[in-house]
Amino acid sequence: MRRDAIFYTIFKRVPGLLFELVEQPPAEAANYRFESVEVKEPTFRIDGVFLPPPDATSQMIFFAEVQFQKDELLYHRFFSESMLYMYRNPSLYDDWYGVIILQSRSLEPENTTIHRSLLNSSQVQRIYLDELGSPDEQRVGISLMQLTIASETEMMEQAKHLIERVQQEQISVLAKKDIIDVITTIAVYKFANLSREEVEAMLEVKLEETRVYREAKQEGREEGREEGREEGREEGREEGRKELKLELVPQILAHGMSMENVAQLLNLTIEQVRLASE
Repeated sequence: MRRDAIFYTIFKRVPGLLFELVEQPPAEAANYRFESVEVKEPTFRIDGVFLPPPDATSQMIFFAEVQFQKDELLYHRFFSESMLYMYRNPSLYDDWYGVIILQSRSLEPENTTIHRSLLNSSQVQRIYLDELGSPDEQRVGISLMQLTIASETEMMEQAKHLIERVQQEQISVLAKKDIIDVITTIAVYKFANLSREEVEAMLEVKLEETRVYREAKQEGREEGREEGREEGREEGREEGRKELKLELVPQILAHGMSMENVAQLLNLTIEQVRLASE
């Protein structure tokens, strides 16, 4: 499972989640839009760019990087991409801020000396998901992000408890339906081998009411998958899971993710992803 890819899908759906982590979010945080942009000569793809609304008082751009594996060139790449993007778009923004989200400190590159002035500046914030504390003590947005690093057993309990919180509490930052959509998106990615009934039983919700399943049903093959599952045929179940993944391909590609990343995320071949996209 590519958890960094999950984050980008989540940010695309609910851009405001990033600002749950930022120490001093902009006044227009709710109106930022998330993009994946390509900067040429040389070519870089920046997966996490948060663009301010045109009428924002300060045109501050936010760059985000989510890292779940060791990468010694992490900061070389992050700062090179960010600076090159601003070089290519000098008149669009008047300030910038970087947010680097890591699963733990153990993923920090060994040598950060070369980037110390940026890493220690007021323009860059590093977040370690495993140091944010108990999910029950966090704001809902942060608890959502912590689901991505939970074990399968922990994820089930945390997800159910988070859904209960959302249904009982007054949530002002995010819409309740968006929060439940994010939880089910994480569950679908994290438990790709489970059927819809199994995920529903795990979360104690009706997935047909959430966006991730509504989008899949729009492709028109949900009924066939349901028949295969109801008949209890393992072959039908496997085919249904595969079809669900294929139906999600265009939706995820539309969010700016590359075919290679989609193939890794859904455990498909590049050719399957290409055909599904067509």
